[in-house]
Amino acid sequence: MPESANNEELREEFNRWADAGRGEEMERDHRLIAEKTLALMELAPEDNVLDIGCGAGWLLRTLAARCPDGRVIGTDVADQMVRRARKYCADLDNVMVVAAACDEIPWQNNFFDQAISVESAYYWPQPARGMAEIFRVLREQGSAWVLINYFQDNPHCHQWGPLLAVETHLLSAHQWAEMFRAAGFADVWHQRIVDDTPAPEVYTGRWFRDAAELKAFRAEGALLIHGTKPPSQDIRIL
Repeated sequence: MPESANNEELREEFNRWADAGRGEEMERDHRLIAEKTLALMELAPEDNVLDIGCGAGWLLRTLAARCPDGRVIGTDVADQMVRRARKYCADLDNVMVVAAACDEIPWQNNFFDQAISVESAYYWPQPARGMAEIFRVLREQGSAWVLINYFQDNPHCHQWGPLLAVETHLLSAHQWAEMFRAAGFADVWHQRIVDDTPAPEVYTGRWFRDAAELKAFRAEGALLIHGTKPPSQDIRIL
């Protein structure tokens, strides 16, 4: 299937999520691991920050508060998510939200100090192209942070794939790191971000068999991959 068709399929599915209110649910499900990631980013007040796959914009508001003298740009492939994010961020002068797929970020080269993506990258039709785009729009020595909790090394999430209406990429931490390096990033590393949220005594959702599996999943932690864009003289010409 052509990539444009994959992006359209993704747009339609996440528009359905937006209509069902699932964009707002993402804050409840991912706030804790995102906050731990923000602590590692050490954001400066003047940083320009990109949030790829921003959903309904819950993280944009936090980024705007931490970077009041910079610009915070959110992108999402689903126009309904973009509408919700714009509504929730309407009072923030330093925030802009645009509809865009990860493989074609509508921004100039070398602009952002930091880029973050939370629970989005494994949906991208071609993750490698998304990483290359992030690399392009980051300034030299800017950092990329990709946080996901659907990855090969956590066996307690493998059952999600068949439950989702769109294609996903179940990759290992090593594969994600190699994708960062192939895009040109240096100082590439990955670590687990543990979700300390207590599991309920009884689990009745569709993503896990029971509360014990949910607890084990959270104990394994989400995967955070980091990379830095090196100075131009350090970028190898392949």
